[in-house]
Amino acid sequence: MLFNSLSFVVFLAIVLGLYYSRLFAWTNKKRMLLLASYVFYGLWNPPLVVLLWISTVVDWTAGKKLAVLENQRKRKLWLLLSLFVNLGFLAFFKYGDFLLENFTALLNAIGVEYTARPMDIILPMGISFYTFQTMSYTIDMYNRRIERARTFLDFALYVTFFPQLVAGPIVRAKELITQFYEEKRATTQQFLWGLFLLTIGLFQKVVLADTLLSGTADDVFGSRDVLHSLDAWTGTLAFSGQIFFDFAGYSTCAIGIALLLGIHLPDNFRYPYAAIGFSDLWRRWHISLSSWLRDYLYIPLGGNRHGITRMYVALTLTMLLGGLWHGAAWTFVVWGALHGIYLIVERLLRGAIKIKINAWNGIILALLTYTCVNITWVFFRAREFSTAKNMILSMFFLNEDGKKVLYTFDIIKVMLVILGLFLCHWVMRNTSMKAVAGKTNPWVFGVFWALLFFFIVISQGSGEQFIYFQF
Repeated sequence: MLFNSLSFVVFLAIVLGLYYSRLFAWTNKKRMLLLASYVFYGLWNPPLVVLLWISTVVDWTAGKKLAVLENQRKRKLWLLLSLFVNLGFLAFFKYGDFLLENFTALLNAIGVEYTARPMDIILPMGISFYTFQTMSYTIDMYNRRIERARTFLDFALYVTFFPQLVAGPIVRAKELITQFYEEKRATTQQFLWGLFLLTIGLFQKVVLADTLLSGTADDVFGSRDVLHSLDAWTGTLAFSGQIFFDFAGYSTCAIGIALLLGIHLPDNFRYPYAAIGFSDLWRRWHISLSSWLRDYLYIPLGGNRHGITRMYVALTLTMLLGGLWHGAAWTFVVWGALHGIYLIVERLLRGAIKIKINAWNGIILALLTYTCVNITWVFFRAREFSTAKNMILSMFFLNEDGKKVLYTFDIIKVMLVILGLFLCHWVMRNTSMKAVAGKTNPWVFGVFWALLFFFIVISQGSGEQFIYFQF
């Protein structure tokens, strides 16, 4: 079920009606939310709900054992069981065909003729998100950072909470499970702000991502021709805007829907395209994933505690695996590798060059960061390395006689949207939407909200699923 569908509007209205009904006690309301979450997920492919059940039961059981066992060997075995089940599901369903293809290619490369029949595995929606979320619970239990969930119902709802189940934010147990212990009801102010966040999120997805930008990105990256430099840059910029509005739109919708229920979810984006440098970027982009990778991968690999060389190795491995998390393709690995290289180069330059950031050089550095990020988006979006190669060559003016596939109107439209996006991020980089809304005249805010709703209604978006559903 998609947030940007009429069926979800009906679904949400029913859930809210039951949630705020005085006919049910809090425990029954949680059961209703759990059932609604299974319905929300199961409408894509009902049998795949079984994977959620298995992960839930395994990690609940592992958590119970980790809470009482003192024998370190037994505790480690229960943690390994949790990791084996969760990562096993992820490896099979997300990377099964990818591993088979590469194994076949390796055999053929060394002279062994072998042809494997594709397994055509169905990728469960959101498996990367809920796998990381439930794994964080058992890892934190093993490290004694949290108390185990009070009831199985609380834990099951934590794993499957429908607003953020499919595409995040990836929420830690200490941030969400404890909110289920006592009845939650949104105040009038929280409910209205939740509705506004839902509106903003849908506007980003339906109007900006799908209607204004996705067509241009598809035309450019779907072309088999060597493109003109302007078209290559326009298509890449269009995708950079599309993926931000699409993913940030989902996260904003999720936070807003949860707030309608009186539940708080953490921010997942903080105006990342105004980041000054790549460390700053990853503190602003997909915050729940970058913090997960930092806490459960980078730091356990040594982080910055064991010398420069160990730190660079840990950083490189973290970004490579972060790239592979996004998709089963070598283009995603290259995307992660580029970000790893950027972070290493940034650290080297920071040690050699001291720059005092001000408003003038800050915006130049932010533009430089954004330009470098766009180069990585080429590998993220391209389906094949040949496409990525031609795009990069065109963007650096190394392809002569490139073909133009975009109309002038499309180019102007994308440039205006991206310019507005960058300026908005720059102005908002040190504040928040809620802070700005609090300073805005209520009548002006109401008109702005009405305009957002109007553009959503008249938009020609075709109900496309969110990009990160495929991850």
